Amino acid sequence: MLRLPETDPHDPLGESPRVIGHYIGEESGPLVVAIGGIHGNEPAGVTALEQLFDLLREEPLLNPGFSFRGELLALRGNLEALRLGKRYIDTDLNRIWKHVVRGTDDSYASAEARELDGMLAAIDNALIDSSAREIVLLDLHTTTATGGVFAITGDDAPSLSLAAELGVPVVKGMLSGLQGTTLSYFRSGQYDLDRPCRAVTFEAGAHTEEESVDRALAATVNLLRSVGCVSDEDVSTHHEEKLRAANPGVPPLLELVYVHRLESGGDHDFVMRPGFTNFTPISEGTLLADDRNGPIAAPCGGYVLMPLYQDQGGEGFFIVQRYDSSATY
Repeated sequence: MLRLPETDPHDPLGESPRVIGHYIGEESGPLVVAIGGIHGNEPAGVTALEQLFDLLREEPLLNPGFSFRGELLALRGNLEALRLGKRYIDTDLNRIWKHVVRGTDDSYASAEARELDGMLAAIDNALIDSSAREIVLLDLHTTTATGGVFAITGDDAPSLSLAAELGVPVVKGMLSGLQGTTLSYFRSGQYDLDRPCRAVTFEAGAHTEEESVDRALAATVNLLRSVGCVSDEDVSTHHEEKLRAANPGVPPLLELVYVHRLESGGDHDFVMRPGFTNFTPISEGTLLADDRNGPIAAPCGGYVLMPLYQDQGGEGFFIVQRYDSSATY
């Protein structure tokens, strides 16, 4: 059964519904919640989910043997920021989830607080009549730099295994390096105490790359297969080929070792030096950026991740290294 988007009471402008679609299979399985556009200047995930629901409408007609187990709920994240093409309106929506307290009266101090409440309300609504015993969250993003795709998840074995199924490099340690993310909220069990939850963030490439949409679609389809919503024979190899072509050729498992945080208030004058992409290899001392205090050098070697080439953002760059289970950082 395919539920069409409904009017979202938390949409302040009443123009764009939050729910892209809610697909309910005939057999039991997990509830997969896929979110695109948590940041408003990252529309590729939204477009990919819209395309996926077009495919789900067509698949039973083209493939009479197609079956879907469980449910897929696809949401648009920051509606107001998506309309304006901005990362956020008042505050970063992917940094405020640690402040969520269910069952309290939210004063909506920011536009993003309203957006967050709208997403949780949509998930609550999907669970009312759901028989799902597990929630699987997929948060789709893009970055300001080119240079390869990757996944972020919790450091527990089930989450790492699920992220590895996407067929792209996986980065450990991001939950401790970034506070208040969508991923950390669902991985912590705060949302639902009765059902287990696995969560993965997928970075599909640069904001401006047309292929970021294809990669986000491919990752979503791969995840649906990995959690048993669709069968192997119903998944085109085209999706795996898309992700394989975007693989940056780095170790399959990496770990975050450094985050360059920017001073709050926007008076840091941070400027990333040109030419860095996701997974550019660097050495200790490599000059990466400049701010009001002068040049900024890499404190260690590794790979640059998510260099900041936009005005909004709280982190200038990240450094990751090959994961070494015997290392102590």
